[in-house]
Amino acid sequence: MNTATSTGGEPQGNYPQKFAELTDNVLFGDIWTPTQLKPRERSLVTVAALVAMYRLEQLPFHLQRALDNGVCADELAEVITHLAFYSGWPTAASALNVLSELQLCLSARQE
Repeated sequence: MNTATSTGGEPQGNYPQKFAELTDNVLFGDIWTPTQLKPRERSLVTVAALVAMYRLEQLPFHLQRALDNGVCADELAEVITHLAFYSGWPTAASALNVLSELQLCLSARQE
């Protein structure tokens, strides 16, 4: 099976080539590009959906993408805290742990 070297700008050698192409061309090419929502807003929506659905595996990538799209860490923490009352305390607590780990990694890189 041919495997992809990147999906959404992230190394993903374990995915089939077609999956990587759909991710790059359709998801990040078509779905993320309409102008009705800015990338910052799309990131907030995506992070909220991932938190609410307890999709922790994809969360670090999209938290970083949100930061890259202009959402600050305090805003992400506030969104996640707000979601605790809608998606459940455990989903929010786990997401806050992921955000904290990401912030630690980013701080370590800057030193």
